[in-house]
Amino acid sequence: MAGRTQYEELMRQFSAFGAVRRELGRILPSDCPSGSAAVLTLLGRHGAMRMSKLAELLAVDMSVTSRHVAHVAERGWIERSPDPADRRSRILRLTPSGWAQVDEFSRRTAQLLADRLSDWNDDEVGRLIQLMARLRASFDDCRSAPPRPDPHLPLEQTQTTRTPA
Repeated sequence: MAGRTQYEELMRQFSAFGAVRRELGRILPSDCPSGSAAVLTLLGRHGAMRMSKLAELLAVDMSVTSRHVAHVAERGWIERSPDPADRRSRILRLTPSGWAQVDEFSRRTAQLLADRLSDWNDDEVGRLIQLMARLRASFDDCRSAPPRPDPHLPLEQTQTTRTPA
């Protein structure tokens, strides 16, 4: 088991990781703040869902989630439809415009990471991915997900993966 000194250094590294997150935030479009981008990204990764599930995945309360959802809905990036199982609830799903935003985030993020990690070899990047996934699993991160669902299928059939256009 690692010693206290190593855990203290790990804490310092986590604190410094804020700079990476800030730079990733700077590549977002001006009309899409990070909370809205998180909503779109989670809907892209997990598929259509209720607002309560989205709030859980965002790890924020419903009022914050509602503000983010209103912002992306106003821009036409998501649609809210009645939940067939409970008409009081709404199902959130990406629109084609929302999928385009998710794809653009992905493209921009991949480019930024490719630029910043250009001196890393494939094995180092792969090892970083493995270690970060293991760290998240150690904290029981509920945001881990299977591949993106097909946006053209009904909610109950969204188990197949989507092939990007």
